[in-house]
Amino acid sequence: MRSERGDVLLRSARLVGTAGDPLDLLIEDGVITAIGETIDSNAAQVVEVGGRWVSPGLWDSHVHMGQWALLRQRLDLSSATSAAGAALLVGERLREMPPPAGQPLIGYGFQDGLWPDAPSAELLDAVSADVPVVLVSKDLHTAWLNSPALANHGHAGHPTGLLREQAAFDVNARISALPDEHLDAWVADAVQAAAARGVVGIVDLEMTLSIDRWAHRVATGTRGLRVRTGVYAQDLDAVIARGLRTGDVIDGTDGLVTMGPFKIITDGSLNTRTAFCHDPYPGLEGKDGGHGISTVNGNDLVDHLRRASSAGLVPAVHAIGDAANSLVLDAFEEIGCGGSIEHAQLVREEDFGRFAQLGITASVQPEHAMDDRDVADRYWPGRTHRAFAFASLVAAGVRITLGSDAPVAQLDPWVSMAAAVSRARDGREAWHPEQRVLSSVALAASTDGRATLRAGSVADLVISELDPLVAGDQQLRNFQVSATMLDGRWTHFTLD
Repeated sequence: MRSERGDVLLRSARLVGTAGDPLDLLIEDGVITAIGETIDSNAAQVVEVGGRWVSPGLWDSHVHMGQWALLRQRLDLSSATSAAGAALLVGERLREMPPPAGQPLIGYGFQDGLWPDAPSAELLDAVSADVPVVLVSKDLHTAWLNSPALANHGHAGHPTGLLREQAAFDVNARISALPDEHLDAWVADAVQAAAARGVVGIVDLEMTLSIDRWAHRVATGTRGLRVRTGVYAQDLDAVIARGLRTGDVIDGTDGLVTMGPFKIITDGSLNTRTAFCHDPYPGLEGKDGGHGISTVNGNDLVDHLRRASSAGLVPAVHAIGDAANSLVLDAFEEIGCGGSIEHAQLVREEDFGRFAQLGITASVQPEHAMDDRDVADRYWPGRTHRAFAFASLVAAGVRITLGSDAPVAQLDPWVSMAAAVSRARDGREAWHPEQRVLSSVALAASTDGRATLRAGSVADLVISELDPLVAGDQQLRNFQVSATMLDGRWTHFTLD
């Protein structure tokens, strides 16, 4: 495989989204310059595609890349069906592979919303002795610590060991603060793995400002993805002072890294029962926090969005509960700017049309619907017909983009497309099948809006064994990617 850019002729390729016989594609200086039958060319590289399918390269519209890279190094807790089961996994890891002296054991991926027993610091203490243990929930909104870890992070004597929302975010930030060379090496591996799945770009919404870190990664050889890197409120002044606007190319990155959106979080999550909802959670009626939590009031949200949008930064606003989505739509309407709502998991019927009227993109993560269907049925009873309601959004004329929220779900757009198209997984019946979307809609929402390739298109593409528009659920989840090209360079190549 050649990793540098050069003229390439792809012979006998089938274009996804078009009918007809296989065609040749000529790629010059990172652009598709010709598509037709039997193109004559002196291209330095001629690749026989053999009738395989070629489509625009894939994008993941919501990633926490540093966290995704770290996840690949952490204890996997996704199989735990109880607090006791999670503690058992911790005990087994400490016996088989204890961390270096003084270092914590870090786990990721537990979901306690349906557990029959309650997590506690004492439960972890019983299997961990004096080793600090920090377990991060799948949605990142909860951290479960044992007593040594609680003491290390300023929460000694905490009654449960469960930290939620900002306290959990703070702990996660500390345990993720590794030397740059370690994290960058793991990110480079994750970038390579993403390219092998056909990914050419991500929107990185890591909570720490990573513009300069990505520039350094590109300069030191991590060149497998385009990256739009976001900024949160704590770093907004610094980005504005640099004069950076959404879409601006970061110097020294050869166009691979651009300034992304301004990100702000307005509520919690479903699994922690902190998503801000109009109706209370069952069993929490009349209690403080029974409707979830709103992490920013309407006036402050308007101020943040106005300041960011006035500086040329497009807002991307986290909202999961229906009350949070209503609040955010109100703020967008007052300001009159565009942007996106990240997640949009529960939406009032009357708000679907408001997304379209205001020009707000719904940046959704379909695999979350498969992960959370049982939790949603329990905690959003009678409302799940409008939960993860992708078809309702599309029918209202809303632009949707698909993502993973990695590490919450795996960074694999084929998996996101499978969930959006089938609403099923693990042999179960489809969950609210009326909210399925067409495969063509899912693909366009995963390719930065590009439905197909044409002459003049940037040479960001993926070659696959099957046509993704006719592939079934399991075929998409195990999709075979033969090659990935970014800007005319191969970033993944397994063609004979």
